[in-house]
Amino acid sequence: MTPDPRDFGNPPVQLLFCRQCRRAVNTYAGMTGVTYLHTIELRGGTADHRPDPAPVTEIADPLIECDFCSASDAAWIYRCADQHTDIRTVTTRVVRLGDYRDRHDAARARRVETAPGLTQAWGEQWAACAGCGQLVEERDLYGLIRRVVEAMPPKLTRGNRLLRVRGTLHTTYSAVFDTLIPGRGRIEPGHPLGVWPSGSDGTR
Repeated sequence: MTPDPRDFGNPPVQLLFCRQCRRAVNTYAGMTGVTYLHTIELRGGTADHRPDPAPVTEIADPLIECDFCSASDAAWIYRCADQHTDIRTVTTRVVRLGDYRDRHDAARARRVETAPGLTQAWGEQWAACAGCGQLVEERDLYGLIRRVVEAMPPKLTRGNRLLRVRGTLHTTYSAVFDTLIPGRGRIEPGHPLGVWPSGSDGTR
């Protein structure tokens, strides 16, 4: 995953929210076009409907949750360079025959082949609750990772998944910290993109 350098003199890309549940939506691009997924599903939650995306400014009273720890009381909007994550699909797993007979689906793969899958677009804006916002202000990368991991469902961090999750968060949040625009916007009723101090919202 690498930051996509942008001219921050341009207006920020709109956040997408679902018209039905008023929660954030993530964007994926693949061979079949653009698809959407509720952000809550990325954090181990579930949704009982398909996303119906629209710019957050078109959603009445959007439910803005912290993009870091998922807290329901997001207070701040930060802006950074857009990020894209390439997600590859496993196409082939090669295992030893004897190992498969003994362990079946738990057999250790000797070789794994993958193919390009979806590309996830994270966007430029990150909502933060007061606690995560404080860690962002302090540029406390490891403190932020620890806070987010502790808020995750156990099924996402159990066993050797924890190391992988921490590594992914380190890559993502490092890029956020490295490209943050000075200042932050306070989320207020009617201002889902935040109320920014003059001259600190990345515009020139």
